[in-house]
Amino acid sequence: MRKVAVLALVVSVSAVLSACGGGGNSLLNRDRPDEMAVTRAAPLVVPPDFSLTPPNPGSPRPQDTDAGRQALDALFGGPSARSGIETDSLNRAGTAAASIRSTVGDPQTQTVAKGQVVRDILAAPEGDGQAASASIPG
Repeated sequence: MRKVAVLALVVSVSAVLSACGGGGNSLLNRDRPDEMAVTRAAPLVVPPDFSLTPPNPGSPRPQDTDAGRQALDALFGGPSARSGIETDSLNRAGTAAASIRSTVGDPQTQTVAKGQVVRDILAAPEGDGQAASASIPG
């Protein structure tokens, strides 16, 4: 019985130790970093211009304004004045009827089918026109 216990102990210890090995002597074959490839990180530099201004007394606090409005102003620069051409075009176009969306969605609204040729032209890929050709059906 004692020999079986010793044999079981030897087998279990060898099984546990075999899991520790990774192909040869792992103490001598470690992957070490290349000391010549290591570089120092650049030091942190404070930007020369913060363009920070002290708050004005009585002005609204930035966190009290709408975040969506702030994002749009930051992206697009806020509302800008319209040019004379744009203003003239809008004035000539007039205002749309209040029920325009209902009218367009109404099944009784008459539409004109332009056909397959117009759909093909609109779906054509953009290009420089070098390979373009035209044919007149006869």
